Amino acid sequence: MSSINQTDFLTIVKERHSVKHYDASHNMSEQEIKELLEIAISAPSAWNLQHWKFLAIIDQAAKEKLLPIAYGQKQVVEAAVVVAILGDLQANLNAEAIYGPDVAAGLLPEKVKLSIFDQIEYQYNNVPTAPRDEAIRNASLAAMQLMLAAKAKGLDSGPMGGYDAEQFVEAFDVPSRYVPVMLVAIGKAAQPARPSSRLPVEQTIVWNHF
Repeated sequence: MSSINQTDFLTIVKERHSVKHYDASHNMSEQEIKELLEIAISAPSAWNLQHWKFLAIIDQAAKEKLLPIAYGQKQVVEAAVVVAILGDLQANLNAEAIYGPDVAAGLLPEKVKLSIFDQIEYQYNNVPTAPRDEAIRNASLAAMQLMLAAKAKGLDSGPMGGYDAEQFVEAFDVPSRYVPVMLVAIGKAAQPARPSSRLPVEQTIVWNHF
């Protein structure tokens, strides 16, 4: 990879900040949103099960319905789109659709596929916390990739955990298979993000063991 590409990526990471105030006149087409989500779904996931589902909220009436659920946070109605990141509690059911074509194409032996399936099913059937943990962990990877993709395309974003998840599920008819992970507002900033500090990296690292 060239140093120019590395610099571009590092600039995107360093310049991405959580924006709370958006230009309400800026709209995004479904195609533009799809392009961002195409990048988001290239995120890694455990066993490549792709534990995410996206509810893209672009209709103004739907945003207004979301506003009280998100405790009146104005970015919900001002951003071009609010993407609800949902985690798939039954991502193990994706296994055949993901691995079957590789077996059919001769890229993966059937024996290896069945071994992977055994690992997946053991985890989902014997570790009570696994479905929820994997849903949230892996969907969060896609959420971060979505925000970086937005910044790379000249847009701004902000993750939101401040909303009533139970009300959200009820208001938007979210199937029980999915757990709300976060909301991500995306659009054009009307005001710069508020500067935020970070702890010195030395305070965040433990080498080898505590």
